Amino acid sequence: LQQCRASRLPAPEQEYRFHPERRWRFDLSWPEIRVALEIDGGVWTGGRHVRPVGYRKDVEKLNAATLLGWRVLRAVPEQVKSGEALTWVRSLMGAF
Repeated sequence: LQQCRASRLPAPEQEYRFHPERRWRFDLSWPEIRVALEIDGGVWTGGRHVRPVGYRKDVEKLNAATLLGWRVLRAVPEQVKSGEALTWVRSLMGAF
């Protein structure tokens, strides 16, 4: 959030529920242009996102988002901290 403010990007919504029927949420999103950022924690420690069941659920969620017209970027915490994820978001937003 601080990086968005510092780079003068619009503030994202946190934990935005994007699906009309499922309880899925995006970590950060800009609903007006259907851009979202998912931050996958626990990648190096065997967290939910890298286990078979968790990975399968992530695939289902992200495919549903795509079918609803969302553009979803995925990042790990290190990519957020370094500013790399913000660069991706800024680039994608420039497409609108």
